[in-house]
Amino acid sequence: MNKNIGVVGAGFMGGSIALVSAKAGYKVIVVDQNQEIIEDAKKRAMNHLNKQYRKNRINKGEIGEIFNNITYTENLQELQDEAIIIEAVSENLKVKQNIFQQLDEYSKKETILATNTSSLSINEIAQVTKNPDRVIGTHFFSPATVMKLVEITPGINTDQKVVNQSYNFIKSIGKNPVLAVDYPGFIVNRILTPVMNEGMYLLMEGLDKKDIDEAMKLGANHPMGPLELADFCGLDIVLATMESLYEGFGDSKYRPCPILKNMVRAGNLGRKTGKGFYDYN
Repeated sequence: MNKNIGVVGAGFMGGSIALVSAKAGYKVIVVDQNQEIIEDAKKRAMNHLNKQYRKNRINKGEIGEIFNNITYTENLQELQDEAIIIEAVSENLKVKQNIFQQLDEYSKKETILATNTSSLSINEIAQVTKNPDRVIGTHFFSPATVMKLVEITPGINTDQKVVNQSYNFIKSIGKNPVLAVDYPGFIVNRILTPVMNEGMYLLMEGLDKKDIDEAMKLGANHPMGPLELADFCGLDIVLATMESLYEGFGDSKYRPCPILKNMVRAGNLGRKTGKGFYDYN
């Protein structure tokens, strides 16, 4: 695999994936049509590298070297010579399908087209391309600069060579790949999101939110309770994942809690908006 990769989406996740790859020596092109988001990504990248320097994890010369490994652009057509292109935009099937149709047209046929989706079907994303054999899921966890796990999820038509190359790429950037199957939620979200959802049902039944979180931290040795974790992930993301699980399996155990729906409707999405189950302002 050559050392050129692409990332579509310069938001928090896309920017983090680009940074991790650049630190591993890859030349990364990041595409985003919003110049403001690109500027924010540059600032986050430099802030992260400076923190790494202050912690003696990189030297001063490496700051510029790593930062210069990343190029930012608004033009998707510049992604033509990459070994792998990772899409990391919002969890919206139509948006992702539109991107993959374009990537399928612009990129080389041997380029791997990967999606960072946390819950959407790889098969549904791949079906809009002429080359579904090169489409695969590579689900990074937030923040990608810290979290070691990446779920690799092939579709029904994904070529085994693509699976092997994706596996090797993930290992080459210092992450630990695990192989998942293309069912909603894959592995982690299929287990963890219902835990958060059940915590909300307990809250709806009258339990105190702090008691719910404290019980799981002390009783299950979790670093965060389910409501704290939901705030950290973003309640809109939790709701989208629960809805995907509910629709995909048709099982009532995945029914989103009404409290979750109301919180999202009110715009209280957790830490990123300053208010969720807890107040962060």
